[in-house]
Amino acid sequence: MIGRLLAFVLLISIGTATAATRPILVLGDSLSAAHHIRVESGWVHLLETRLAQSKDPRPVVNASISGETTSGGLARLPPLLAENKPALVIVELGANDGLRGLPIAQIRENLTRIIGACRDAGAAVVLAGIELPINYGPQYRDGLRAMYRDLAQEFNLPLVPFLLDGVALDPNLMQEDGLHPKAEGEPKVLDNVWPVLEPALQKLK
Repeated sequence: MIGRLLAFVLLISIGTATAATRPILVLGDSLSAAHHIRVESGWVHLLETRLAQSKDPRPVVNASISGETTSGGLARLPPLLAENKPALVIVELGANDGLRGLPIAQIRENLTRIIGACRDAGAAVVLAGIELPINYGPQYRDGLRAMYRDLAQEFNLPLVPFLLDGVALDPNLMQEDGLHPKAEGEPKVLDNVWPVLEPALQKLK
């Protein structure tokens, strides 16, 4: 009941703001928080710059923090939705859950609740998937990969299958930890996101 009431209040509050002017909210972890590089080099800032220079400029709110998990993102989400009233939320979470070896069912449940909260607030959702290092074993890695695919199918969401596709296995584009892109790799990350995000933005008009 409380959740429905909150969603109603949010929808009323965004009534005067059109989908064309409301921001994109990025709910992510260190992969979206420009970890150990300049913020201006991160893919989210590059996205904001691209949108600002486009025919349909739109602000971007980066709510990503290093170390974030799906449970942490879920807990932070209600005030982020209420304050920013996004037209679309890019959900990039699950890497830290996976690195901790948390049950995939638990990760899926948290992401399901995040998707539901975004939709209840009138925001579209783009889901960004991640891949774990090979030392986590094929069963867990395949299960996590399938989780993103299944969520996208279940909720009819645009999916970036692997945020770091073409980056993660290139040592010239990755930091020494092997987990985070260098500044040189961030434009490629945006190139992975943009073909999925652009059609989703067109549907908001």
